[in-house]
Amino acid sequence: MSQPPIDYIQRTREQYDALGYPAYRWVVNEDPPPFTPLARPLAESTVGLIASGGIYRVGQTAFHFRDDTSFRAIDTATPPDALRVSHFAYDTTDARTDVNVVFPYQTLADLARLGRIGQLARQAYTFMGGIYSARKVREILAPALAERLIRDEVDVAIMVPA
Repeated sequence: MSQPPIDYIQRTREQYDALGYPAYRWVVNEDPPPFTPLARPLAESTVGLIASGGIYRVGQTAFHFRDDTSFRAIDTATPPDALRVSHFAYDTTDARTDVNVVFPYQTLADLARLGRIGQLARQAYTFMGGIYSARKVREILAPALAERLIRDEVDVAIMVPA
């Protein structure tokens, strides 16, 4: 049974209004996003994975609430039955059935085996989206993840929103 799409912006406006909050201030990025062409072909590149679906490995602490700016490093050799999902802002039913719908690490590993990408980075990174503070993402989370990708010598990162 398929559900109709949710008009997230309108729904947020209505919820803020109903609660008596001032209108939600949406982030507006004035500058175009930075873009760097690949230095080598994708078939020779190390591909990193960052996903906001709240994925964590058994033994790691689950994500706990909105505005949680922590992240988890997950070894890309981890079997899917050792992964869990914790997220407050989306229906996690499908992700709990097949984690690859929000964390496509096995698909990327298959692409590496097929020679479409050079290799999948050994570590992937996940966090729980739904961080309402753009400032915290910009000043805390994004720099920490960028530092990890640089350390891991990733050539290109796939970012998967949930």
